[in-house]
Amino acid sequence: MSPSLDEILTRLHALANPANVAGMGRYGINTHNTLGISIYTLRPLAKEIGMYHELALQLWESGIHEARILASYIDDPAQVTEAQLERWVLDFDSWDVVDQVCGMFEATPFAYQKAFEWSERQEEFVKRAGFVLMAGLAVHDKGAPDEKLARFLPVIQRESTDERNFVKKAVNWRCATLASAIPA
Repeated sequence: MSPSLDEILTRLHALANPANVAGMGRYGINTHNTLGISIYTLRPLAKEIGMYHELALQLWESGIHEARILASYIDDPAQVTEAQLERWVLDFDSWDVVDQVCGMFEATPFAYQKAFEWSERQEEFVKRAGFVLMAGLAVHDKGAPDEKLARFLPVIQRESTDERNFVKKAVNWRCATLASAIPA
């Protein structure tokens, strides 16, 4: 039986570490509505909870930074719709949420499509999500033929001049993963 939203939020608030919030801010993490809980605490909690799509949707709607990351850990990619991806990507407000949530996004049937679409968008965190998806797919989609992954390379080149910090880092750092995944 799925735990309730209130139960999970109560647990998250009990795990809050205000001292961590300041440290997170030094790494460029948006500290608005943040509890200061490490992903190394959230991951075991997610395993304990299990997969619950409806609870994931509720956690996301809470707007709490760590609840949103937890939502991506417990959501079932097979139940995620394209509309949900579009709703969630518009809520992105911190690079760490983008990077963690895209781990679940890459397991959906929409991952390749969204990587291409979002790489063309202007919103900073949406565009970052496109490139995080590309890197994640290059690492985790072991069955993808090289030609499928190579289609990302012109996109990376096209967007390599974006000077916004969180986009530039995603293009340069994350997508270096892609280049190393494709044999020369």
